[in-house]
Amino acid sequence: MPMKKRSSNQGPKPSPIAKARKSAGEKKVETKVPTSGCWSRRIIKALIALCVCYVSVPFMLRLFPVILSHLVYAHKFRIPFFVDLSRPEDLSLNHTVNFYLTPEEGITLGVWHTVPDSQWREAQGKDMVWYQESLEDGPPIIIYLHGNGGTRGASHRVAIVNVLAAAGFHVLSLDYRGFGESTGAPTEAGLTTDALYVHEWVKARSGNSLVCLWGHSLGTGVATNAAVQAQEQGGRVDAVVLENPFTNVRETGVNHPFAWFYWKFPGFDYFFLDTLALTKLVFPTDENLKKMDSHLLILHAEDDHLVPFQMGQTLFEIARQAQGSEQKVQMVPFSGSLGYLHNGIHKDPSLPQIVREFLQPLID
Repeated sequence: MPMKKRSSNQGPKPSPIAKARKSAGEKKVETKVPTSGCWSRRIIKALIALCVCYVSVPFMLRLFPVILSHLVYAHKFRIPFFVDLSRPEDLSLNHTVNFYLTPEEGITLGVWHTVPDSQWREAQGKDMVWYQESLEDGPPIIIYLHGNGGTRGASHRVAIVNVLAAAGFHVLSLDYRGFGESTGAPTEAGLTTDALYVHEWVKARSGNSLVCLWGHSLGTGVATNAAVQAQEQGGRVDAVVLENPFTNVRETGVNHPFAWFYWKFPGFDYFFLDTLALTKLVFPTDENLKKMDSHLLILHAEDDHLVPFQMGQTLFEIARQAQGSEQKVQMVPFSGSLGYLHNGIHKDPSLPQIVREFLQPLID
């Protein structure tokens, strides 16, 4: 019986790649869902990382005190961004001239001079010479010393300049060394030198006009430092306004919100407060007021979230006791219900009148 031949027409053999694809397609796709144990391990790792960072910060600050100095001055945060400080008109300061002063070799300070609103029209198109001449024998001149962080172009700083100019005052606002486009690096001695130099520059051109230093936050320490140095050099600052002032850097460090994360940390004083001393940051406003004989006005918001209101009260008591005069030392508190916090006193509608009443007896 003849045998049947098998058909040899079985088609081409599949390639290895095709086999692999087929095999992969036949396999059941499995999706791994993280188990509770996996999530627990991730959370534990994250917590360990946070703890390491938390513990590392104090040691880093102690090893490199310059970091803490940069945090205090915050001069690298040049807010607002993308603003040409040489053009104050871009911030609606249309009666303002920008210029530069050199308090020391290698240091250049950016300064704005804003004339009173009553001279707005006359100021249009005028040069630096006209602005300088306008200082002589005219309305009171206020030198505004801002706080840490940002530049003279920050919104609340521009706002106070506008308020004071509308009230009839000349205002000179500067960026200390290292701030804004001013050159150099900030130090307590350097900031004090900058303020004192601008004060002397203004006094040399002001004739009989009253000159007042106005410090806000960190600027209050700069203002009192400069006023005391002026006295020691045989001069005098006519008047000083302190807006939300602090007693000294060490006490402020204890009360600062950043310290809340570490105030129970073992060795808090050593790692933070003693490190501040290594950076030569003191700004002893409390000690300065025991020596200063300038007329003084303290403005403080009761809801200040950065510098406790009690510090302003303490400084008021120190100054009043040192000068022995209620007329030379005044304090105006602003209710916490107003919501001014640390940077908002310029919003108060009564501020122009408060400043006028403080300065008027010195003009008469």
